[in-house]
Amino acid sequence: MLQGCRILLGLTGGIAAYKSAELTRLLIKAGAEVRVVMTEGAQAFITPLTFQALSGNPVHTSLLDPEAEAGMGHIELAKWADIILIAPASADVMARLAAGMADDLLTTLCLATEADILLAPAMNQAMWRHPATQMNAETLQDYGYRLLGPDQGEQACGDVGPGRMLEPEAIFQLVKAHRQGKTALQNATAIPSIKAGSTAQAGSLAGKVVTITAGPTREALDPVRYISNHSSGKMGFALAKAALEAGAQVNLIAGPVQIKAPEGVNLVSIQSAEDMLQASLNVIEQTDIFIAAAAVADYRAENAADQKMKKKPGQNDLVLRLVQNPDIVATVASHAQRPFTVGFAAETQDVENYAAGKLVRKNLDMIIANDVSRTDIGFNSDQNAVTVLWRIVGDQAASHKEISGQETSKDQAEPQIGRYQPDQASKTDLAGQLIEQISTHFLQSSQLVATL
Repeated sequence: MLQGCRILLGLTGGIAAYKSAELTRLLIKAGAEVRVVMTEGAQAFITPLTFQALSGNPVHTSLLDPEAEAGMGHIELAKWADIILIAPASADVMARLAAGMADDLLTTLCLATEADILLAPAMNQAMWRHPATQMNAETLQDYGYRLLGPDQGEQACGDVGPGRMLEPEAIFQLVKAHRQGKTALQNATAIPSIKAGSTAQAGSLAGKVVTITAGPTREALDPVRYISNHSSGKMGFALAKAALEAGAQVNLIAGPVQIKAPEGVNLVSIQSAEDMLQASLNVIEQTDIFIAAAAVADYRAENAADQKMKKKPGQNDLVLRLVQNPDIVATVASHAQRPFTVGFAAETQDVENYAAGKLVRKNLDMIIANDVSRTDIGFNSDQNAVTVLWRIVGDQAASHKEISGQETSKDQAEPQIGRYQPDQASKTDLAGQLIEQISTHFLQSSQLVATL
């Protein structure tokens, strides 16, 4: 894990500093040697004594400590570290690091070290969204720094949005992945765009489990023939990659496809709709978000032949009796421990109306509709164009600005439906936008449940 890894943990001013005590414990438990540097602001939120007790080492707080500086202590610390991890990383320290300043011990260490530097941002959502902070984040990434998060959600000030520091367990897992030389950290540290809905926020799904179905199913008629469809699985696989990049643990339940699964996902390969349903139910209790992107065959043979069916002299037709396959997404949505459930509606006509009907009828939280009759965005295409629909509940109904359809009175049973339609794009680019939409509405749904 982290055995023998020397980690210099830097704390800056912010309420999230209390989380770093648990982070210290996790790092040490995994075998790391941890030394702690605290800024003056950090000490206003939590005492150095806490981290001295947890790390077993003196806490460094001053650049010009006469005893330490007798041996150029700050340079020695900079050389000692394998990793410098700043958690929480305030907007202030990000700005000073981006400017190359060295006016306290922590920033000086960062300029003097050749160690990898990881930052876990923690700040108010408006501060994170500010163009200056976004520019600083991009500059730091250009320098080779890696950003872990931020997460999004309710903040200490009462605001809701991106800027929360990732939870200690999520940071720990990313540090561990970095140490092990895997790609998980690289995928999880992309700088979020400030353009609303453009890409999934880095860390927005940290600590969450996302299960995605993808590709076609094959329903056997006999040992050599089957019923299937033209799905390539490209959209589902792109969603899996985007969810991974947003920090989620991803289960990818895929039918027969010709593309490679993103590194880091838990791939479960299946053949039939019944196989896919069982695989979905196997992980449902651990799943936070379920995305049914697979093109599941609606029907299967009532009785598949054990041997290859042969043509018979004088018989010019073949009658097959088909029965309905289980409705996987509806089954998941009706489960006693249902996750946030997202369906897909691949239609050839009246796309949006059919999708809205499925959204309500199957009790889904969201549905993504696309017109598969178009050759430029249909099956096997690298491009896609979709419309995202969701049920508006609670206070969202009063505040949401993109409600499709007519006004709905309180006495009407029909739910209000939100609508989002991104521009046509590659399936890879579109997946990031869809995961951002899904993570946003999942968070809103979770907050609503928490208030009930």
